Amino acid sequence: MFDLSHVTVSAITETPESEFIARRKKVDRILEQKGLEGMIFFSASSIFYLTGSALIQTERPVVYIYRAAGDSALLVPRLELEHAAHHTKNCKVTCYPEYPGERHPMEFLKDIVKELGIEKSNLGADADGAPAVSGYKGPRLSEIFPDMKLTFMPRMITEMKIHKSPFEIMLMKESARWGNLAHMLLQEYTVAGKDEIEVSTRASSEATKVMLKTLGPGYKMTSYDGKGAHAGYRGQIGPNSYFPHSTTAGLVFKKGDTLVTGASASVLGYTSELERVMFVGEPSKEQEKFYNYAVEAQKAAYSQIKPGRKCSDVDKAMMEFFKENDLMKYWRHHTGHSIGTGGHESPFFDVADDSLIEPGMCFTVEPGLYVEGLGGFRLSDTLVVTETGFELITYYPTDIDKVICDR
Repeated sequence: MFDLSHVTVSAITETPESEFIARRKKVDRILEQKGLEGMIFFSASSIFYLTGSALIQTERPVVYIYRAAGDSALLVPRLELEHAAHHTKNCKVTCYPEYPGERHPMEFLKDIVKELGIEKSNLGADADGAPAVSGYKGPRLSEIFPDMKLTFMPRMITEMKIHKSPFEIMLMKESARWGNLAHMLLQEYTVAGKDEIEVSTRASSEATKVMLKTLGPGYKMTSYDGKGAHAGYRGQIGPNSYFPHSTTAGLVFKKGDTLVTGASASVLGYTSELERVMFVGEPSKEQEKFYNYAVEAQKAAYSQIKPGRKCSDVDKAMMEFFKENDLMKYWRHHTGHSIGTGGHESPFFDVADDSLIEPGMCFTVEPGLYVEGLGGFRLSDTLVVTETGFELITYYPTDIDKVICDR
């Protein structure tokens, strides 16, 4: 039986309103600097970040009209009304019947803007209209409000997300804890002759059950947390692990396979990233050689992660290690990326990204080597930058004898 004695009860239930207030205050400061009276958001992920309302982005547009001074409003389709009203505070929630509907949703937006008296105001917007997803078609914001003075700021929330609060970091650590459990189960259940889908489904399901039981009935999952805890292979099994982004193909494990894993958990919308190389049975000398290269490449990247350094320094250090060891022919991608509510966020550990590394940033570090016929060798860990360096959030072992399945 799997030992769960290390699992302790968490007090996490939901994101406190103080977090949303702090985020909206940051928006206020940006708007004040730019001389704007408010901001219109069409991005569901941005609306979730500012209000806690986890809305699904489909052909039905969602719009958040935010004002630092005065009433704000959230426009949603009718089927989301009760859900949005339950999760959104300090904001009027209203709805339109359906898309495309007898009356287009943007006509309802016009009504709200007029009601708020801001149709001729200086406003910011994250886009010039709702995103064209799932077949949505509609007028641009600038067409609807020709007298409105619009300033488009598509990266406002993206840039706000770069630095995590202590609460956000706690959620990411919680994510890593349950991703780690899912990965431990994945390794335990991976044996020659088993199907990858069967193994990953079992590991993910069991880890999620333990996670939800431990967090308790007070924990309020969002619709962004649908995966719970999960671990799997995405088809990166045996020779297929040579492809950095393979797809699940229901492959059966065989002795000698090189495996590239992925594990995480979504906790109140926040995630982490854990990836390891594992082997079915004892690795060959060639597999061991490239595995050790991957471990050392990650260490080379770590050596540059501290406040004041550039993101590009990290990628350059990894690339230099590859060049020194004649490994560039196995290179496929940059060293890592920021992470939080999105699996991939900016800035990036890339030779062309000169963003300064600062405390509170969270990154993945995932150099990879891809050897045709042998497999992929990629380890990914999540970390948070501290005042003096960094703290690893993920903690699965990297010793080669600890990543062997079915001995």
